[in-house]
Amino acid sequence: MKDRITTLLLIIKNNKILLAQKKRGFSVGKYNGAGGKVENGETVEECMIRETREEINVTPVNYTKRAVITFNIIEKGERLNIIMHTFTADDYEGEIKESEEMRPEWFDLDKIPFDKMLPDDKVWYPVILAGKNFEAYFKFDENFNILEQQLTVL
Repeated sequence: MKDRITTLLLIIKNNKILLAQKKRGFSVGKYNGAGGKVENGETVEECMIRETREEINVTPVNYTKRAVITFNIIEKGERLNIIMHTFTADDYEGEIKESEEMRPEWFDLDKIPFDKMLPDDKVWYPVILAGKNFEAYFKFDENFNILEQQLTVL
């Protein structure tokens, strides 16, 4: 089984969270943070910063790695582990802008649109918003229904 290393950044500021709606590719139409695949020779931190700049035009400030989440999915008929290094930041530099890939939007922390997100998000977002670090594992079927899940607070 192949592994794909990815990143995700959640900017949380003034009791709000910056999410962005995917306009193309994997999870189109869904909300999530900025992030993507780690390129050869790149650290997870470098990837998170690059992807955030590319997708929403800002550079994270005061970021912290909070979680490693493994998603066992089916892609093109084969099982794949997506290992997502998840960060939070409490500030950013630059001006938030929409890109070809994502449309950013601020949400109050008590109004996160879980009905427009992937199903695992409602499981782990509350843990990260509570300021906890964790490791998690989610196994999905081909329709992104959760078959197995495990979350361990560190």
